[in-house]
Amino acid sequence: MSAIYETLRDALRAEAAVALATVVEGPAIGAKLLVRPGVPPVGSLGDPDLDRVVARDALGELESGLTSTRHYGRHGEARASEVAVFIESFAPLPRMIIFGAVDFTAALARAGKLLGYRVTVCDARAVFATPQRFPTADEVVNDWPERYLAKVGEELGPRDAVCVLTHDHKFDIPALVAALGTAAGYLGAMGSRRTHEDRVRRLREAGVDDRGLERIMAPIGLDIGARTPEETAIAICAEIIALRTGHAAPSLRDASGPIHG
Repeated sequence: MSAIYETLRDALRAEAAVALATVVEGPAIGAKLLVRPGVPPVGSLGDPDLDRVVARDALGELESGLTSTRHYGRHGEARASEVAVFIESFAPLPRMIIFGAVDFTAALARAGKLLGYRVTVCDARAVFATPQRFPTADEVVNDWPERYLAKVGEELGPRDAVCVLTHDHKFDIPALVAALGTAAGYLGAMGSRRTHEDRVRRLREAGVDDRGLERIMAPIGLDIGARTPEETAIAICAEIIALRTGHAAPSLRDASGPIHG
């Protein structure tokens, strides 16, 4: 058991994703299994088949950042309730990467922090992307979007968000193409409908297909009449929440006509 707690301690110190499964009802009550992505589990719940099924489910919970109690048969059978397993996820903070050091970025960084994101602001223009302009961001990076995503893109998952606020095809086309190569759960881009029509043409020229275009929420945010940077940040975060939870909400992307009435 000490090996489990030592491994858990080390993972938490390293801010690495880890899930701890514990039998709370049934045989072997109190038995534990520690699950991490890409490495063999540590411990056992008392049955190898149960271990295999719970390890799979724990990775799924960990990917979504969820903690829950699941029920199984003695050997991991589905639709049974002989064994109850509490799966506790210790997931790193979800990431919000904002491309573009523009006026709306500071408001979105503040809103993202309020929702518990680890916020990164990235812009190749060092004169604009400074910690002084974005004090609430966890990090401010001076780099081209595609180059930055080449470094961190493999780390992004369904809980993470990429927001492209640049309005400039020199930045947003490479950023969107690179972001589409990640598993980020949310990908949004700011701009008017006319801007997005031109963006779609350029994205198609860059090889993006219909499936990729469907992932991009643009114009970014819910259709709530937002005008100020702060209101727009709320509209963007609300859209991120709605997409993550699967709730229907009136996105600007799915409407027509002027964004600002």
